[in-house]
Amino acid sequence: MITLFILFFIRLFKSKKAQFGDSGMEGLDAQLQSLVDNHKTPSVAYMLFDKDKIIHSFQSGFSDIQNQKPSSLDTVYSGFSVTKTFTALAILQLEEKRKLLIDDSVKKYLKDFPYSAEITIRQLLTHSSGLPNPIPLRWIHSPEEHTSFERDRFFSKILSKHNRLKSAPNEKFQYSNLGYVLLGQIIEQCSGLSYEDYIKTFIIHPIGIRENELGFQLDKTVYYAKGYQKNFSLMNFLLGFLMDKSKFVDRTEGKWVSFKEMMLNGPAHGGLFGTPNSFARYIQELLKPNSFLISDEKKELLFRENENNAGCKTGMCFSWFKGQLGSKVYFAHAGGGAGFYCEIRIYPEAGLGSVVMFNRSGMNDKRTLDQLDQYYFETEGV
Repeated sequence: MITLFILFFIRLFKSKKAQFGDSGMEGLDAQLQSLVDNHKTPSVAYMLFDKDKIIHSFQSGFSDIQNQKPSSLDTVYSGFSVTKTFTALAILQLEEKRKLLIDDSVKKYLKDFPYSAEITIRQLLTHSSGLPNPIPLRWIHSPEEHTSFERDRFFSKILSKHNRLKSAPNEKFQYSNLGYVLLGQIIEQCSGLSYEDYIKTFIIHPIGIRENELGFQLDKTVYYAKGYQKNFSLMNFLLGFLMDKSKFVDRTEGKWVSFKEMMLNGPAHGGLFGTPNSFARYIQELLKPNSFLISDEKKELLFRENENNAGCKTGMCFSWFKGQLGSKVYFAHAGGGAGFYCEIRIYPEAGLGSVVMFNRSGMNDKRTLDQLDQYYFETEGV
């Protein structure tokens, strides 16, 4: 009988301990691990940090299911639309260098701009220009085609086909990948460099990030995660209508269909590849006062929420979406497409940032970091 009582209390203690663990950062890790265990993603990587150090990190799963290659914080994922935050930063750097003015008409810099001369660079930055947003899933090519691919010719045809505004300039927020393609062209026009070379020279290199950690090429010296899509899913069915599956879809691996390597036709709207570590270091630099990347004055502008013509706030800054988690204001951007999904976030007042990356398809902003970051805030009572 005594033995039974002892076993009962041991089990009760273990149960209480497990419940307690689930409420803190162990609970965060358990939630992330469950995404892998329940086949929500082949792999996941998460990082929470301040400007100087990593506070918490987690990674699990496979970057390559077929070959059982585990993911790590140094595995390269596709960043997709988080690239837009680099594009906006580059535009403000060029204004600081007096190469452009963000309230100038876009036509001043791009003579073949097919839309209203009233549209400004600022409106492209805040997705308030009224430009259309055709589905960009077909805007891809293989790495083998990259050296001969002519992106300006490609986008000239896209602009010609979609040459009507969806709304008047600054009437409302309307997300547009085309707007950021054009911002990339402005960067090239004003800097005299290719978009990729500008970003490498003035953003990536100054903060000590190597090109094989964060860049626009698929560097074979590091391991690039395979992208995946759930095999039995509506999205997998729809991909047949949205992209050339015979060219870009590879084999089935367990519950997942894998993608072949692909590159975006327009790097300025979503072409970066990077490790979770490299994106964390980028945000850490933005957290610092007097950053190498941008003055405090321009940083305030980067995170200033836009107001439309009616004086209503749009929830959009210069590429960064504004949000709030409890009492904490944050600025965030998601990036997703065929095979990958990620989110980056910065809490300026709290002095924190976070990153989460998956190698499974994601097509809209899930605000996954709302759930994940909350574990830390509840644990620390901040």
